[in-house]
Amino acid sequence: MKTTYMAKAQDIERKWYVVDAEGATLGRLAAEVAKVLRGKHKPTFTPHVDTGDFVIVINAEKVKLTGKKLRDKIYFRHSGYNGGTTFTSAGQMMEKFPTRIVEHAVRGMLPKNSLGEDMYRKLKVYAGAEHPHTAQKPEEMKLNIR
Repeated sequence: MKTTYMAKAQDIERKWYVVDAEGATLGRLAAEVAKVLRGKHKPTFTPHVDTGDFVIVINAEKVKLTGKKLRDKIYFRHSGYNGGTTFTSAGQMMEKFPTRIVEHAVRGMLPKNSLGEDMYRKLKVYAGAEHPHTAQKPEEMKLNIR
């Protein structure tokens, strides 16, 4: 009788990938990045083990939002104090913190537990075209999302 292969944490080899977000639609980009962070692109995917790879997203400031989302999409934060709610539109967020939009979209597509937190830590997002991870020799990942 054959058994299903279950990956172990010590057997996983992680790669580094670079994704260029220029001109990519936010949700489609986030879905592909979350898939790689989770490890679903590998034949050794195991749901209860973090089998994913590291992903570097560059040019986050050039990501595309369709329709009227720059004006209508609202990001919510709460400081923890009474009346400490902050509402920020996507347009304002793109001006001040362009990396947070991509981080927020990807984080929403990962599991909501400690395993998801470990996966999220492997995401590196930069507003411009430069990143400090050249020593890891990242491979360029082409996404068919445009």
